[in-house]
Amino acid sequence: MPDDSPAAPGAVTREITAFARRTRWDDIPDSVKHEAKRSLVNIFATALGGCREPAVDKSIAVLTRFSGVADCGIIGRAERGDMLLASFVNAMAANIFDYDDTHPNTIIHPTAPVAPALFAYAQAEGCDGAALLRAFIIGGEIECRLGNAVSPYHYGRGWHITSTCGVFGAAVGVGALLGLREEQFGWALGNASAQASGLVETLGTMSKRISVGNAARNGLSSALLAQQDFSGPVAPLEGQRGFLPVYADDPKTDALLGGLGTEWEIAKNTYKPYPTGIVLNPVMEACIDLHRAGGIRVEDVAEVELTGHPFLQQRADRPDVATGRESQVSAQHAIAIALRRGRAGLAEFSDDAVAETARDGIRPTVRFIDDTRYDIEGVKVVLRMKQGAEHIVEITDTRGGSVNPMTDADLNDKLAMLAEYGGFDQDVTPLADALWSLDTADDAGNIMALCTKQ
Repeated sequence: MPDDSPAAPGAVTREITAFARRTRWDDIPDSVKHEAKRSLVNIFATALGGCREPAVDKSIAVLTRFSGVADCGIIGRAERGDMLLASFVNAMAANIFDYDDTHPNTIIHPTAPVAPALFAYAQAEGCDGAALLRAFIIGGEIECRLGNAVSPYHYGRGWHITSTCGVFGAAVGVGALLGLREEQFGWALGNASAQASGLVETLGTMSKRISVGNAARNGLSSALLAQQDFSGPVAPLEGQRGFLPVYADDPKTDALLGGLGTEWEIAKNTYKPYPTGIVLNPVMEACIDLHRAGGIRVEDVAEVELTGHPFLQQRADRPDVATGRESQVSAQHAIAIALRRGRAGLAEFSDDAVAETARDGIRPTVRFIDDTRYDIEGVKVVLRMKQGAEHIVEITDTRGGSVNPMTDADLNDKLAMLAEYGGFDQDVTPLADALWSLDTADDAGNIMALCTKQ
């Protein structure tokens, strides 16, 4: 009899592959299915918003030359590519404004690496909507649980967790569409483990988009190779030099396996009202509240004190940013522009807005106080004015977070707003309707015709 104890080689991997193989559509609660649809509406919104960015243009110009059969659409555009190109570019566009979804425990953006791979496969090979939604839920679940297992060391050490964990989510999700055997699921994880990469140092630059695009593309290829019995290690996750011990100082197996199949991490997904790093969302809300209260000129601010989760300083202490993309993870720019304009949309994180806060010298000195009693949805903001007054706002449950989530109607509005921003001039109502009813679709790939230029 094989030893299936947690200490047995491959035991953790086998629990993951058994879950991926055995989980049926009817095993997934309706509430989880609905949250998955919310994730998809949000990701099509962010991909449409980012589809015309220079990084997308440059990627298409370079990579189309190496594409195979052009049977997959590029969201918001007329160009087409093969499965690998489409998954890469659509994942890049979806994440490019840092406006996509967030799993609060890990700050993974779960959908960008997984959904583009699934829709590329659906368009090229065909599958029904329920199969795709099931695959997205299974892949996203494993992605988030791996993030739980390696946090907080992983991100703090400098790994870009959306990319490093996202490749596993894409591999498992596509594997679910392919109907892989458990052994093949293990190989898909092994193939993904060989391609798990991405660095926090690249945030705010085009390079970051490569690792998110690669997570989708490489996860897709990992599953396709496994389908052909392209074999890998027995224990790609928990082996002595596997993903978990290499990418974390104290990997938490319980956070990976505990409640698997009954407690759904992907159902905890959240959606941003502002195009900033998730840790800045409560800061934006506080600054907009202060602006609306009146009487505050950003030019009169001497210092800002931020008390919050340690991730806030780790990710957002960037006083000297020079581009719109960099500014999305800069507390100094974000505070200045929100206090001046009283809003925080894409225009506030453009190159022009960055030039404004630099030119006018309004980026404040920011003092960060790390406090683990705060989660990433809360912050205490203290404005100290040159005239001596103090203004204090504390946000405990920011809009768009798990306690105060965006509504379905908010997500529909976000889809329409970002489609317009990205220059997509078609009505997105049919796209929204198709995503909300995805589980009834006979051909999930048809959705791509609703978000591409014909």
